[in-house]
Amino acid sequence: MDAENSNDFRATFACHFFFTVNNKVDILLGLQWGDEGKGKLVDVLTPRYDIIARFQGGPNAGHTLEFEGTKHVLHTIPSGIFHTHVTNLVGNGVVIDPVVFAKELDALKAKNVPVRERLLISRKAHVIIPTHRLLDRASEASKGEAKIGSTLKGIGPSYMDKTGRNGLRIGDVMASDFKSRYEALKQKHLHLLKGFESYFTLDRAELDAMEVEFMAGVEEIRALTIVDSEHFINQALKAGKKILAEGAQGSMLDIDFGTYPFVTSSNTVAAGACTGLGIAPNKVGEVIGIFKAYTTRVGSGPFPTELNDEVGENMRKVGNEFGSTTGRARRCGWIDMPAMRYACMINGVTQLIMMKADVLSQFDTIQVCTHYRTGEGMVEDLPFDIDAQKVSPVYESLPGWNVDLTGMRKSQDLPAALNDYIVYLEKALEIPITVVSVGPDRSQTILRSKEHAAVAQ
Repeated sequence: MDAENSNDFRATFACHFFFTVNNKVDILLGLQWGDEGKGKLVDVLTPRYDIIARFQGGPNAGHTLEFEGTKHVLHTIPSGIFHTHVTNLVGNGVVIDPVVFAKELDALKAKNVPVRERLLISRKAHVIIPTHRLLDRASEASKGEAKIGSTLKGIGPSYMDKTGRNGLRIGDVMASDFKSRYEALKQKHLHLLKGFESYFTLDRAELDAMEVEFMAGVEEIRALTIVDSEHFINQALKAGKKILAEGAQGSMLDIDFGTYPFVTSSNTVAAGACTGLGIAPNKVGEVIGIFKAYTTRVGSGPFPTELNDEVGENMRKVGNEFGSTTGRARRCGWIDMPAMRYACMINGVTQLIMMKADVLSQFDTIQVCTHYRTGEGMVEDLPFDIDAQKVSPVYESLPGWNVDLTGMRKSQDLPAALNDYIVYLEKALEIPITVVSVGPDRSQTILRSKEHAAVAQ
């Protein structure tokens, strides 16, 4: 399948996007707790770029693309892989599970996508080995009700080995003594697992089976093109190539700036693109922030606007809010402006993309959380610890639109109440909303003209 030739919409859309690509790396990332729709928008914007580069995260990501009536879910491979003219780079900030990676490769090959011609992997990307996954399971089991909601993919233990200077990298996979390096790390993990014996029982037969699958995945990776990605991407910039950095998870899951400890193990914010790809801060161009018209979260952790009622359940059903990686039901609630303002600030967002506006079409009234109420009064900034502060949301009501948006393709077709909602958010965030998504398919994406934007760029 050649997705690029299947629909001229993307090229037309991308050519009229708000910004001009210079010798900079544009960054596209999520502003909430993940699942904002990054994969779809990367796919839509890819025609204007030469390189799509993932800069952090691992197989805990689930980037969903939908076109020609088919849904595609990517976990580690960048979302530009369906385009013939684009190079897709898995950067040094990513952690790679060879088992998951091999399954992704097989799924793409089954769709006749020439992956080897389009995909590069950083030599410095770290590797998730089977005992990383076992450690993840054991650690989560030991936490009981205080568990963080890990995807159990081995992400956290892999990043711990990275910062602890024990990890294996793709460059090690290519080495002649890889198996001895692997065995040394495995033995360290087995020793650590003994400390979890009260919560977790090691099944040696399971581990043996996992290792067989892992080594087969390693062979698949060895057949791909491995590069010194920091040199590759900086040389591409010098050559005038257009580059889009693709983030995973969401800003509120950032290891430093998210709702710690209920976060992921990497830097999901714009600064993570610098360390995850090896680019200097002065090489960053546009920072494109994606958010849902409401808010969702998977797993444990604070969520001030969560709706544990029929409204939240309706959002979940209509929005199909189930994790593409884990299948877990997502928690749903109204949009949270203190969290949004915070995410825009730490990322330096230059333009916004609103996803899933169509899901809110079912409601007569839309609620916007403008502030939090705490024991010390009303605040509009994100507190250090939402749980400890026992925050409660303060809402402002806006009219709903009660119109099916899924067939609309032009900004002038959007109902007045939706435009009012968009303008309200633009003014509150002081950033233009340049794109509105009204459905899962790539064609259900509306570009708002500069004239319609309430905030000038």
